[in-house]
Amino acid sequence: QVQLVESGGGSVQTGGSLRLSCVLSGRTFSRYSMGWFRQAPGKEREFVAAITWGATFRYYSEAVKGRFTISRDNTKNTVYLQMDSVKPEDTAVYYCAAREFAGAQTMAVSTGIRDWGQGTQVTVSS
Repeated sequence: QVQLVESGGGSVQTGGSLRLSCVLSGRTFSRYSMGWFRQAPGKEREFVAAITWGATFRYYSEAVKGRFTISRDNTKNTVYLQMDSVKPEDTAVYYCAAREFAGAQTMAVSTGIRDWGQGTQVTVSS
């Protein structure tokens, strides 16, 4: 059974940076494509970024492209989301997701994802 644990959330001012981490346990990390989603109060969960199992492909939502960077370290079973130039509209609970051998764009579809973390809160103040 896959377990995902996020960390790194917190409060940051507009224009600042934050790095989220997510550790996968229970399965072989290198078999899983990883993604980040977020959900703001009163809104549906939305895709943020994804990276394939071998880190060959990355895919970003238009809302974060050029500001956020997804990466992974297969030796640490960890995926990261580097958030730069953050805006108040980036405020949300951020969730880590995993799907075995999925394409990067496939990861953007949340209905096909079975394994989720518990979420970490990110708050951006103006």
